[in-house]
Amino acid sequence: MNGDPIIFGLTIAEFEDYSLKILLSALILYMLFIIGNLARQSKAGRYGTIWLFVALGLGFVGFVAKSFIQKFMGIE
Repeated sequence: MNGDPIIFGLTIAEFEDYSLKILLSALILYMLFIIGNLARQSKAGRYGTIWLFVALGLGFVGFVAKSFIQKFMGIE
């Protein structure tokens, strides 16, 4: 431990890593709910809903892909 501050039994770096992954994932799920709600309220139809999720949800793919790439390359 070397005198590192501990939060909930974790070092600060571990706590930040876990909270980033958990809270950002929760934010992504909430934003997907918002996109679905927007599609339903605007009566976008099937193809409109698909395009809403593709266009607005494309940024999430980068966040998820980054995690997989880091694990695959052993960077983490």
